[in-house]
Formats: sequence, C-alpha cells, structure tokens
Amino acid sequence: MIHVKETSDRTGNTGERPEAFIRNDQFNFIKDQTRILITGQATSNDAEVLNVLRHLAHEKVFKLFPSLNDEQKAVLNPLTSVKETADAEAFLEGLEPYIIPFKAVTDAALKKLFPKAKKLKGPKLESADFRKMSYLAWTESSNLMYLVYEKDGRLDGINGTLARSHKKGICSICNRHSDVGMFTAKTKGSGQDNYIKRGNYICQDADVCNGKLNSLERLEEFTDMIQK
Repeated sequence: MIHVKETSDRTGNTGERPEAFIRNDQFNFIKDQTRILITGQATSNDAEVLNVLRHLAHEKVFKLFPSLNDEQKAVLNPLTSVKETADAEAFLEGLEPYIIPFKAVTDAALKKLFPKAKKLKGPKLESADFRKMSYLAWTESSNLMYLVYEKDGRLDGINGTLARSHKKGICSICNRHSDVGMFTAKTKGSGQDNYIKRGNYICQDADVCNGKLNSLERLEEFTDMIQK
C-alpha cells in the first residue's frame, strides 16, 4: 500500500498524493543514472559490465536516501531495469508524484526577504513548477537578479547583478557547461561605508540550472560565499 497525504495546491484545492521524499536535485541525480544505464546498454554487450553498471547506479541512488522504508525502496527499485529511453521515461514519470516541491513562496514572503527592494515585482509564482526547483531565481530591470533558497528549513535570499555573456562556461551552482553570466553581489564589510563585492559565474537561465543541478552542495557553497 502507498501512503498518501492530503495536500493543498496553490489554488486552494485539496487532494491526495503519495508522500514525497525526493528533492529536485536528487531526481536529477537519478535521471543522470538512467542516462548512464541507457548508454551502457547501447555500447556494450558484456553482461558482466552491464550488471556492474546497474549495481553502481542502484548503490549511488540508494545512498542519497539513508532512511528508506520498504515502500520507498519499491519506488526506486525499477531503476535497475532501465535499458532503453522508454524504460527511463516510464521510471522517471513514476517518480514525479514523490518529488518534494520547493518550499512555499508568497509575494509577501519575498518582500520580507528583500526589504530594501521597494519596487520588487517578483517572479510569476502562479506559473512556476516548484517540483522542478532547488532554488528560485528571477531578474528584474534587465540585470538585477534575485535568488531564493532554503537554509536550515527556512527561506533565505540574495540579490545582485547578472552580467550576461555570449560565452559558455561552468556554472558554479549546477557545475555544468551552460550559457553563464557573472553574478555579483555587494555585502557590508567591517567599516561603516565599506562594501565587498563577491560573485561567480552561474547559469543565465535558472530553469536550465535547476534542471541540471544534481546536488545541493555547490548551491550551498555559492550562497555561503556570497553572504560571507
């Protein structure tokens, strides 16, 4: 039996869905493992090699979840049966009800996170897919960027400027090759009027970044660096 819990969506409707236990970054990691299995199946006929790939994929994915119950294990076990793209698509589609959406965000909460932004417009929350987010980011006034993430169970935020470029590079958040821009933020230094600029290259498109990010480690490193 699959446990379900009653939830309320952003329109106020209530319904039942399976209890979520997979973060967006973990889902992306699992998706990466399915690609490895598909590639292995397409390039090797060695049964022993394929068995090793399946074992490693299973081990890596289960390591993401130290306290899996039998029900959750049953949800993840079909990973080792993935051989073709259709198998991966069916498996990943079956995981979607178990994805934990990004922490609920409201316009009022955003204004509290960025009190100095008097004319904050905010993102279009009604069209956002929070199950595909590890962080929320948007730009205003062409290059002013706001980034909201979860830290210690609460929402936190940083803002700065994003200098777009026409070059591809490695994003410091998702660690993937992408169209990047230099995100720079000012933080108050030790002196009364002393400000320090810190920044790094990140994906210009936050949706693309969220779709590639397969670990929260670099996101945490990036936000900690900005807020030092």
